[in-house]
Amino acid sequence: MSSPADTDALTAPVAFIIFNRPEPTAKVFEAIRQARPSKLIVIADGPRSNRKGEAEACAAARSITEKVDWPCRVVRHYADENLGCRNRVASGLDLVFSEFEQAIILEDDCVPEPSFFRFCEELLERYRDDENVMAISGDNFQFGKHQIEHSYYFSRYPHVWGWATWRRAWKQYDLEMQDWPHLRDSGWLARLFDHPKAIKFWRTVFQATYEKRIDTWDHQWTYACWRKNGLTALPSVNLISNVGFGDDATHTRRRSQFSHMKVKPLDFPLRHPPAIVRDLQADEFTQRNNFDYSLLGRARRVIKMLLSEVS
Repeated sequence: MSSPADTDALTAPVAFIIFNRPEPTAKVFEAIRQARPSKLIVIADGPRSNRKGEAEACAAARSITEKVDWPCRVVRHYADENLGCRNRVASGLDLVFSEFEQAIILEDDCVPEPSFFRFCEELLERYRDDENVMAISGDNFQFGKHQIEHSYYFSRYPHVWGWATWRRAWKQYDLEMQDWPHLRDSGWLARLFDHPKAIKFWRTVFQATYEKRIDTWDHQWTYACWRKNGLTALPSVNLISNVGFGDDATHTRRRSQFSHMKVKPLDFPLRHPPAIVRDLQADEFTQRNNFDYSLLGRARRVIKMLLSEVS
C-alpha cells in the first residue's frame, strides 16, 4: 500500500495535540514522520503542579516531537501551566486556524493508518468551499455492520480520533456554547432526533458541557456542527486506532470495543458518493452503539467521576 511519503510530502498542515504520555506520543509522531507534512503544529498542555513527575513526562512527550528529520515548518504552542483538556485543545486549535486555512488534527493517542493522511488531504481540497461538510474523520465505528459501495459516507457525527477541518468550519465553534439555553428550550433536539431517549441523552451531555462539569472540548464541536446541520465524511474502513485507553487517560480509562481498534488501508483512487447526503442507517447504528440510550446513566457516572478528579 502506498503512502503519501512514497510520492509527495503532505501539504496539508498537521496539528499534533500532546500532553504527558511519551509512549503513545511516539507512536503517533512516527506515523506523522512517515507522512512528512510540510507544516507541523505541536499543541502541548502544561503539567499540573500537584502531580508528581508530570513536568518530566510533559517534557519527555515534547522532546519526541523535536525529532523532525524532514523538510518541515514547525510551529509550537506550549502552555507553561496546565490549562486542562477543555481549554488547551480549544485554544490550541484557535491558534492553528488563525494561521492556517485547514488542518489535519491528531491527538497523542490516535494512531493513524498511513492512508488516513491522503484521505484527509484529498477531501480537504474537494470540499474546501462546501459548507454542508464541516469535517473529515478517519474513524469508522460500524464494526462491519454497515457496508457501503463508496470510499466514505456522510454522517452527523463528527468523530475526532483523527480528523480534519477548515477555518470556515472552526469559526462556528463556541467553547462556551452561549446559545445553548435558547436552543435547549426551543425544541431543537427534538427536531434532530425522533427517539425521546436520544433527545434526553444529548440534552444531558450538552447541559453538563455548558455548565463546565466536563473538562472537554469535543462536545462543543459536535454542538457547533449540529447547529449548522453540518456533515462529516467518514471512511468506509477504520483508519484510526486509539491506543490511549488506560489509567493514565483523561477520559478513556476503561477498555471497550473502541480501544485499540484494528485499522485497514483505504484504496485509491477514492470512490466518491454521488451526493452529500447523510447515511441514515449508519447514523442510527452509531447512535445505538456509541451513544446508546442506556448509556445515559453511564454518562452521569462519568460526569461524577470527572467532578471528583477536579475537586
